[in-house]
Parts: sequence; C-alpha cells; structure tokens
Amino acid sequence: MKIILNPKYKEQEKAIIQLVTSFFEEGNLIVKGSRNTIKSNFLGSEKVNIKFFKKPGIFKSIIYSFFRSTKAKRSFDYANYLTNHNILTPQPIAYIEERSVFGLLGDSFYISQQIDYDFTIRELIHNPLFPNRNSILEQFAEFTFKMHEANVNFLDHSPGNTLIVDKENNQFEFYLIDLNRMKFEKLSIEKRMDNFKKMWLSRTMIKVVAKKYAKLIGQPEEKIHTILLEKTLQFKRRITKKKYLKRKLKK
Repeated sequence: MKIILNPKYKEQEKAIIQLVTSFFEEGNLIVKGSRNTIKSNFLGSEKVNIKFFKKPGIFKSIIYSFFRSTKAKRSFDYANYLTNHNILTPQPIAYIEERSVFGLLGDSFYISQQIDYDFTIRELIHNPLFPNRNSILEQFAEFTFKMHEANVNFLDHSPGNTLIVDKENNQFEFYLIDLNRMKFEKLSIEKRMDNFKKMWLSRTMIKVVAKKYAKLIGQPEEKIHTILLEKTLQFKRRITKKKYLKRKLKK
C-alpha cells in the first residue's frame, strides 16, 4: 500500500489508513457507480470524502502502473494545483494505491475534505426562476475565467461538478470536484468557450455568461456570445444525435 499525504495531515496517517481499510463496512454512501464509489466519514472531528477507484482491467492496470498517473494521484495532484492557484476545491488530504508484487495497480482511494454545499449549476438549468440566478451565473463565469487564467482546462466542466455554497448577501463560492480529467495549457478564446459546452446552458444563460466573460477578458460581447452559443449548440446536437441512434439500435 502506497500513501501520499497532505503535510497538514501527517499526524493522522494511521486514522486515514483505517478509513480506507474499513471503507466497505463504514461511512455514508454518496455515490455507487460501476467503477467508482464515494462515501463520507469522519477523520477525527472533520467530515471527509473518500473516493474509491476499483481495480482496473489488466490493460489499464499496466497503463496506470507504468505509463500514466492513476486517477487517485491525478485527483490529489490537480487539487493541489488548484489550491495553489486560489481556485476552490475540497482540500486534498491523501491518496492511497494498492499494488501487486509486480507493481500492478489494484484498488486506489482519494481522500478530501467534505464540502456541505447548497446546490450545483444543474438546479439553475432546470429552474429559470432560481433565486439570484443571473448573479450566480455571473459569479460562475468569473470563477471559470479565473480557472482559465490559471491555464486549467477542466475536461469534466459539467453541471454537477461545481459545488456552490451560498455565503449570503448574494455572494457564492464555487468548488470544483471530480478532478482527474484536466489539461494544463494556455487557452485560446475558442478553447475557453468550448470548455463551457458541457454545462448545458440555455440561450438565456449563455447571454448572461457571455456578457460577464467578455467584460473580464476584454473582448466584444457579441464575439464571445457567438462562439459560446455555437459551441453549446454543437455539443447539444451531438448528444441528442447519440441518444437518438441508441434508441434506434435498441428497437
């Protein structure tokens, strides 16, 4: 077993290992997937999030063991990168990898701070009358701009992967989660707008986001709006087509 710790949690190494050892018997289930499972538990008095990555198949095990960082390691490293650039994400605590005698990856875990959030972008999409909707969207655009300025291309920038905390007085905090798919690169305007496409924004929401982002980046609003709208529509058309073809094949 390999464990890498956030230095702040060095004194709690044994307790962290115990959380992983008892993962399947203890804790509160948050997500149960075919490959990943997420639970919450307590590390002392602190509520933490434990993400379990199931042992990959032999081919992927070889890739992750010798040629590419594991999902757990990427989650930990990327969280540290975001934190170092003042981009909010649940504080990384540790990652743990189990390996065979041949060095092949088995199960792995990523442990982070648990964020008690109020909602995600998904709620805004489904409810046009969501309180302070435009203000939240403007602050979300500012958050994403800050991320882009730090050369972060978050490939899973989708409605459920940003947790939002209502700080009251019309102020909101945004926390990125599900971090293991990122690129770190200088982003053109095209790439920046492309990064919004999975958010599934409505035309009304696009107008709000484009206006705020254009002001932040110092570009004409019409230009940003046109690119963002086209990127979003292309993505929606592609997903809709895929769903249509799947239904046809099932018949």
